[in-house]
Amino acid sequence: MDSVKSSTLTPSKSKLARTITKVLHIRALTGIAPVHGIHKVKPQDKISDDCTASKSTGSQSESFDSGEEEFQNRVQLQALLAKLFASISSVKAAYAQLQYSQSPYDAEGIQDADHYVVSELKALSELKQCYLKRQFDPSPETTMLLAEIQEQKSLVGTYDIMGKRLESQARLKGSEITFLREKIEEIKKQNRLLEKSLNQSGSISVPGDIHLSGVNASHFIKVLGHTVKSVRSFVRMMVDEMKSAGWDVNAAAMEIEPDAVYWNDDHRCFAFETFVFREMFDSFHKLNFSLPNESLPEKRKQKQFFFARFMELKLRKAKDFLSQNPRSTFAKFCRVKFLRLIHPKMESSLFGNLDQRSLISSGQFPDTTFFGTFAEMARWVWLLHSLAYSIEPEASIFQVRKGCRFSEVYMESVIDEVYLSPDSDPVVAFTVIPGFMIGKTAIQCRVYLSQ
Repeated sequence: MDSVKSSTLTPSKSKLARTITKVLHIRALTGIAPVHGIHKVKPQDKISDDCTASKSTGSQSESFDSGEEEFQNRVQLQALLAKLFASISSVKAAYAQLQYSQSPYDAEGIQDADHYVVSELKALSELKQCYLKRQFDPSPETTMLLAEIQEQKSLVGTYDIMGKRLESQARLKGSEITFLREKIEEIKKQNRLLEKSLNQSGSISVPGDIHLSGVNASHFIKVLGHTVKSVRSFVRMMVDEMKSAGWDVNAAAMEIEPDAVYWNDDHRCFAFETFVFREMFDSFHKLNFSLPNESLPEKRKQKQFFFARFMELKLRKAKDFLSQNPRSTFAKFCRVKFLRLIHPKMESSLFGNLDQRSLISSGQFPDTTFFGTFAEMARWVWLLHSLAYSIEPEASIFQVRKGCRFSEVYMESVIDEVYLSPDSDPVVAFTVIPGFMIGKTAIQCRVYLSQ
C-alpha cells in the first residue's frame, strides 16, 4: 500500500517542481526580488541605469588607455626631435672646425672635422629611419637630457672656434698695425732727411721762367719749408738775446703757454716758436693780410696780382728790397709785424733802448742783425702768403685747439715718438706750426702733445 501511494504521488510532485522552477525563472527575468529567498521587484529604469554605468566605465577605461598612448607618442617624438637638433648642432660645430682648420692649413684638423661631419650625417640618416619605422626610444626623458647636453657641448665648441678665429684675426690686425707704424716711422725719417736737405739748399726750387698756370702745391710746400726754417732761426736768436739779458726763459715760456706741461726743459723752445708763428701768421687768411689802406685788384685779376708779388721778391734779399722800396706793401707788412711781435718793454730789456722801434715807426729800417733776421723771416711769410693765393685751388690755413685728440691725418708731432707710450692717447697741448689745405690735400700742422 505504501508502495502504491508512493508511485501515485511522484508524478504530481515532479510536475509541481517544474512549475515552481518556471515561475522563479520568470520572476528572475522580470526583476521580481524574493523575500526570504523570493526576489523583490526591481524597477525597470534602474536596470537601464546600471547597464549605462557599466558601459560608461568601460568606455572611460578605453579612452584613458588611448590618451596615455598618445602622450607617450608625443614625448617620444619630442625626444627624436631633440636628438635631431643636437645632431644638427654637432654638424655646425664640425663645419666650423673644418673652416677654421683651412686657414692656416691644418691637415689633421681637417681630417678630424671631416670624419665628425660624416658620423653626424650618418646619425641623422638613422634618425630618419627610426621616424619612418616608428622606432622610438623607450626612455624619452633620458634621451632629451642627453640630446640637450650634446647640443650645449656643440654650441660651446662652436663659440670656442669663433673665439680662436677672432684671436687669430686680432693677431693679424696687430701685425698689420705694427707694420704700418714701422712704415710711418720710415716715411717720417725720409721726410726729415728731405726737409734737412731742403733747408740746407738755401734757395727756392722754382724755375725762373715759371708761369702762373704751372704753380702747384709742391711749390707751396717748398716755400713753407723755408718759412719754418727762417722762423726757427729768428726764435733761436731771440732766445739767445733773452738769455744774454738775464731773462728767466722758463718763466717766459710759461707766460706764453701757462697750462703746458713739457716732457723736458728743452721743449720750452716750442712755446717761443708758437708765439712767433701765431703773430706772423695772424690774418694770413685775409687777402690784404689786414694791412691798413691796402687796395686789391678785382677778383679775376687777383691770382695774377699775387703771383707777380711772389716773383718780385722770391730772389731778393729782404734788407736790400726794403732799402730800395721803403714805401712798398712788403715794407708796411714788416713794420706792422715787428711792432706787434717785439713789445717795447721786451726791446728795452733786450737792447737797452728803443732805437729799432723808433726807426721803424719813422719809416726807416735799422741795420742790425736782429732786424735783418726778422726781415728775412717776414720775407718768407710774405712769399708764402702770395703763393697761397696764386695757386688753384687756393691754400687755406688751419690750426687745432688745445685738448684735441691727435690725428696723423692733419697733425704731426714736433717731439720724438720716444716720449709717447704706444698705449697712450695723446692730446694737443698747443699748435706750433699751422697747417694748410690745398683742395683735398692736407699739409699737416705741427703740434706739441701732452698726455
